[in-house]
Parts: sequence; C-alpha cells; structure tokens
Amino acid sequence: MRCGAGIEARQVNELFINIDPIQAGGRLTGDAIKAIIAYGDGYSVCDNCRKPNRLDYIAKPPIVDFHKDVASWLNMDTARVVPGARRGFQAVTHTYVQKGDPVLLTSLSHYTEFLAVEGAGGVAREIPANAEHIITADATAAKIEEVQRETGKPPVLAFIDHVDYQFGNMHDVAAITKVAHQYDIPVLYNGAYTVGILPVDGKSLGADFVVGSGHKSMAAPAPSGILATTTEHAQQLFRTTTIEGDVTKRRFGIKEPEMMGCTLMGATLVGMMASFPHVKERVKHFDLELAHNKIIIDALRSIDGTKILSEYPRRHTLTRVDTTGSFDRVAETHKKRGFYLSSALADHGVTGVIPGATRIWKFNSYGTTKRQAEHLAAAFVAIADENGLRVTR
Repeated sequence: MRCGAGIEARQVNELFINIDPIQAGGRLTGDAIKAIIAYGDGYSVCDNCRKPNRLDYIAKPPIVDFHKDVASWLNMDTARVVPGARRGFQAVTHTYVQKGDPVLLTSLSHYTEFLAVEGAGGVAREIPANAEHIITADATAAKIEEVQRETGKPPVLAFIDHVDYQFGNMHDVAAITKVAHQYDIPVLYNGAYTVGILPVDGKSLGADFVVGSGHKSMAAPAPSGILATTTEHAQQLFRTTTIEGDVTKRRFGIKEPEMMGCTLMGATLVGMMASFPHVKERVKHFDLELAHNKIIIDALRSIDGTKILSEYPRRHTLTRVDTTGSFDRVAETHKKRGFYLSSALADHGVTGVIPGATRIWKFNSYGTTKRQAEHLAAAFVAIADENGLRVTR
C-alpha cells in the first residue's frame, strides 16, 4: 500500500502493539482521523474567520470554545494552541528571559527546554537529580541559593517536568513550585508526558505556565500542543502587537507576537479538538494504565538480570529498563547481535523498542488493554526462555 510519491502507507498501530516511548499517548482516535480527512487542507479552519481575524476567535468549528475548555480543564485562566510543547517553551522564554539571565532547568530536562533558554539568550542552571533520579524541593532551594550567590540574583524562570522523559519518574511539582515562588521565580510546568495522560490541575500544582504536547499525549496530529497560564501572566505572555510600518503605517490589530498571529491550522488543530472529549475521559482511568504496566514490569523483573531503572513501584507508564544482565548477554553471541530482541518482539507482534537496543532502553505501555499487556508480558518471558535466560515464576 502506498500513499503516492513512493510513500508507503504506515500500518504500525494496526499490525503491532506499539510501545514506543514517544508514540503511545499520541495515537489518534477515530474521531481525529475523520477530522484529518475533513480538515486536511492547510487553511481549512479559516473558512469562517471573521474580525478580529484571530484563531482563538473562530466559532465554526468551535475553536473559541476549545480554548476556553482546555484552560478550564487544566484549572488555568487562559490557553493557546501551539505547534508542539517546544513552541510553548519558546513563547515563555522569549517573554521572560533576557540575555544573560539564569534559568532553572534540571539534570533530567528535555533538550528543547535548553534550546528555548538558549534562543532567548538565557543561561541554563540545572537542579541535580538525587540517586533515585528524582528532583526534590530541597535540591531546588540549594540551586537557587547557589545561583544567587554566583550572579547576585535569582533565576528568572524555572522549567520543571512533572514526569521526565529519561526515566518516566514523577517529581513533586507542588513542593518545588512552592520553593520557587518563595524567591518570586515563575514556574513552567512541562506536562509533555502528563497533560492528556493523567489529571493535571495547574493551580493546585502552583504552575504559572502549563505546557502540553498534543502529538505526544493528547491523541493529536503533529505538531500540536497547548500553552496555558494564569491571569497574572496572560497580559504579558499573550500581549498584542504594537509594531507599525514606517511607510504604510500598517498595524496588525490584536495579533499576538509570541503566537506569530495564528498557530495551528487545519488538521493539527481540528484533530486535537476531535480527540479532546476522549482525552478528558481517559485521564480519569490512569489507575488502569498503571495496573496494565505492572503486568509487563512484573514479567520483565522475573527475567534474571533485568533491572527497572525507573522509580518502583511505577507511577507512570514510561519506563526505563536495564537488560545488560539478561537480553544483552544473549546479544553477545546471537547471530543478529543486539537486533535479535526487536526482531523477536516483532515476531510476537510488538514494536517500539529501538532496534539494536539490548542494554538500556525505554518503553511506554500507555493505551494497552489488559489482554495486550498480558501478551507483552508473555512475549518478553518467551524470548527469555527461548534464549536460555532464567525466569522466576
């Protein structure tokens, strides 16, 4: 099957159980697929754009309502859609960070957070994780004090991941934001792995800005995401343009510079909107996701030499695994070397583990049913058995 121009039709989620760490929460709903077909044209959502000619004012399709609903759902005051979480990071740093300003990140922060700081001219200062790969409020306070001693001022902004991409560990955001606010440091809550996956209450967490990823965790097409804030910050972050042409004297109404006027058009936006009712419902059942994840984790832990590097018991479905003492031992002598594991998983109808990875790798079980989780568990155990690894039953 081909889409034309030599592009093969992608059938990954139709033919396999997909445990790719960054794909699990972004699988589209049936309604989103319909929306892509109906609104695939680039400017399709602009059919009914009227003055003041801004995306979040369009009533048909109900984009204006979607913006309000997202803000309310996150318990924030104002929201915008953005082309991915990274553009949300960028909008905040461009607004609040000046050249040379120190900005708090963590030793587990995603590279896009660093790039957002760099693009604004800021200086990255990392809060170190502890031995359990957790960012704590105490470590945050110590880092702030260190920055103040060295620069004479506190950081101007802090990026805190609720769940980090490296281990899938959950960090005490509420305690961390409490510390940051004692130094008048606004906090950007990175919800790339939580918004759309589990319940998020921005104000209860103390977040000044909430950033989410549509294509990573909201069952939306890429690139898509959300940026929400409080009334306190909305006027500055979502300020309107004041620029004027010197020849034409043209001005541009209420366009927002950080949003470059309008952000998401066509399939990306309407796809995210179409999935939103499903997303709002699914976050209420994250306990089931953890139960299914435990089935897989228990099977992996039963294989001698396998270690779970993420915090345990698990509080998120994104998990980092060390199989240096198990599957990698097999790879040393297997004719396919490290590629045997992904190949064997494919034979069991499983995809998403990086081909060649047998030492340290990640998976995300989000969205699997109990039956699929049991199949995944059995697949790992069967591969261990087939290759002479000891399994404790």
